[in-house]
Amino acid sequence: MCDCGSGGNNGSGPYATGRGLVEFVLKAHGGEVALSTLPNGGLQTACQGCGEAFLLRTFVQGCPACGGIHAVSPPRANDPAAVQFAGAGFTATSR
Repeated sequence: MCDCGSGGNNGSGPYATGRGLVEFVLKAHGGEVALSTLPNGGLQTACQGCGEAFLLRTFVQGCPACGGIHAVSPPRANDPAAVQFAGAGFTATSR
């Protein structure tokens, strides 16, 4: 059974915030979701680390300017306000 529902109360899942959301999406469905292309061509956002504007094209992506890792979950893939930042120094391999 998939553990990506919103029924959990441990602060993880598709509605988590910050690093928790990024780590959740990186692990979702064996990592397949992270590199999947966002619907509608992506989300225009600004890096929550350096402030640089960029287009989030996949569910997990680094800022082109500073490398800061950002993510959005599939249920919120059309909402730029749902893009979350893993925090300074986080890399996809540091999880």
